[in-house]
Amino acid sequence: MTFRSRLMIAFGVVALAPLVVIAAGVRREMDQRLTAQDDRRAAALAAVAAADLSRRGASIGARLASLADALTDDNRFRLAVTQGDATQRAYVLDLAGRAMRLTGLSMLQIQDAAGRIVSSGHFRNEYDRLEPDLPALLAAAGGAALVRARTPDGPLLALARVDSVRLGGRTFALVGGEAVDSAFLARLAPGGDFSIGLSLPGESGIATATAARPNSHAVVVSRTSIPYIAAAAGGARSVQAATLTLSRSTAALDALRRSVDIWFVAAIAVTATIALAASTWLAARVSRPLRELAEQTSRVDLDRLDVDFSTDRDDEIGALSRLLGVMTRRLSATAVRERDAERRAAVGDLARQVNHDVKNGLAPIRHVLRHLAQVQRDEPARLAAVFAERRPTLDASVEYLDTLARNYARLSPRLDVAPCDANAVARAVAAGASLPRSAALVLELAEDLPPVRADALVLRRILENLVTNACDALDGRGGTVTIATARAEGSAQLTVRDTGSGMTRDQLNRAFDDFYTTKPGGTGLGLSIVRRLVADLGGAVRVDTEPGAGTSVSVTLPPNDHQPGPARPAERQ
Repeated sequence: MTFRSRLMIAFGVVALAPLVVIAAGVRREMDQRLTAQDDRRAAALAAVAAADLSRRGASIGARLASLADALTDDNRFRLAVTQGDATQRAYVLDLAGRAMRLTGLSMLQIQDAAGRIVSSGHFRNEYDRLEPDLPALLAAAGGAALVRARTPDGPLLALARVDSVRLGGRTFALVGGEAVDSAFLARLAPGGDFSIGLSLPGESGIATATAARPNSHAVVVSRTSIPYIAAAAGGARSVQAATLTLSRSTAALDALRRSVDIWFVAAIAVTATIALAASTWLAARVSRPLRELAEQTSRVDLDRLDVDFSTDRDDEIGALSRLLGVMTRRLSATAVRERDAERRAAVGDLARQVNHDVKNGLAPIRHVLRHLAQVQRDEPARLAAVFAERRPTLDASVEYLDTLARNYARLSPRLDVAPCDANAVARAVAAGASLPRSAALVLELAEDLPPVRADALVLRRILENLVTNACDALDGRGGTVTIATARAEGSAQLTVRDTGSGMTRDQLNRAFDDFYTTKPGGTGLGLSIVRRLVADLGGAVRVDTEPGAGTSVSVTLPPNDHQPGPARPAERQ
């Protein structure tokens, strides 16, 4: 992520976070307060609706009581029902209808003690029909209850009550009520965003008195239970519970929330735009000099330390530019000193390596000359024969030194890689080896050894360094140095073992380091040269040693068909 992006994000967070928190807090507080206010209003309206329903029930009861008083004084009705005066039958049949209209009821029926209907105002043809359970159920309801009554136009749902009148020793029940329909519920509804609905057990609800706004969500505020005399299976009736539901529409509150949200979103968008513009302007002012400084810095390397960081700025970027200028000047001075030191170190390393390789090449010559001097002193007659016998060793050593000199003259010798007989190189090294007194050199060469892909000179240098190290490990004591060859996974392996003192774990860990030696007068280059030469050939080196048990160094070379690849590191065991 770029500095510009980070700056824009930081500006956005700083500018928008407080605004978002304020918006969320204001909206939450507004929502809670308006909801609480609506809940209190809804509770008050629910109480008003319940009280109104109770008053209507009481009003029905008062009208029935007034009707009962009127029937007590009605002599024609008394004669008809107590003495069976047939001339008054038409009067009795029409009595309930007249009384229903006078009292403003929607249903009214008069029943005798047996439950027989003697007069019905809402359905005249119900005369003489038995309905003995209705008065008892209304009385058991303890007040007004909802009932279903038959009319010529169909069933009528009414809020009914029961009263009674006693005439001539006989008791008559008066069942009357008002129709419960949309108009009835409308008189109960508080208006506004509130609506009232009635739900009967097992039936769909009656249409609400005040409909909620289109596509708005209605929330139930309260539910009131009303006794309902429902017909059950077989015609029997029972008192059940109907539900009067008061609901509130949330359309107005939802519209207010949407309006507040729109304003808050608009404020956030404007703030974000301003923050983006400000952060872009500031990022441009900051990032441009930094980008220019980065471009200058990218031109700095060890070969080019003359980059000019001079500036006339007096801010932090100017201080950074001046600091970079000081650093490049220091680096320039340090690079000069480092190159001097590297040249001196390279010359010293090269001198020590040349000294080490020349000594290895001179050792066979010294050994042959010492042998010839001994023969001249003890057996002069055999000098010519011995000279002829040892001459190949002298020629090979001189050729080795000559090739070595040519390679060092080029300073970076090119490997002359070709199929090479490792056994022949091992025999040449063994013939020119200079061993301590009481020491023996043993050759264990595999006859079926395949040719290896190597430079014969480099391979000889490897073996001569290993044999020299093995002889030094004998410390002038008696012992054995063994040069062995063997097959190893399709390639050749050359091993030089000695019966010397061996190495400790710490000595083994540093054995391949340049200039590390434990011998007085040693150069410490033997194994490090071996490691580099083996790496040049694409081979691997493994060292096995134990203190007091000698050392074995194995060099695994690639087969003749091997393609050069990355060298493996030396292994220690």
